[in-house]
Amino acid sequence: MILKALAVWIVIALAETLHGILRVRFLNRRIGDKRARQLATITGSLIILLVGWLTVPWIGPRSNTQSLVVGGVWLSLMLAFDFALGRLLMRASWEHLLADFDLSKGGYLGFGMMVLFLTPLIIARICHVY
Repeated sequence: MILKALAVWIVIALAETLHGILRVRFLNRRIGDKRARQLATITGSLIILLVGWLTVPWIGPRSNTQSLVVGGVWLSLMLAFDFALGRLLMRASWEHLLADFDLSKGGYLGFGMMVLFLTPLIIARICHVY
């Protein structure tokens, strides 16, 4: 189950990376970076839910606990990936990276990460996986 979860996380990471590139290339110019990031939290969450819908039955968690373990793996890897990408490739400051999680600064990424964590549980229950 964990190996399948890792494989699906790679798909999610690739989809979200492409999503981020498209956001910066097309949306930031039209509505500004802050609003583009906020909107991208919604569209990114929908991408994660779609990938989950297509893959959680294949991953095959057999309980709520196993679904949350899959979500925890996805969340841990995505946080590590986002911070590594931001710091090493984009050379963003910690302040800039953490602002995406700060509601007082208009950051909604925490909600997106919550969706990522809960997707296996939500989809498993909707699809009656167990």
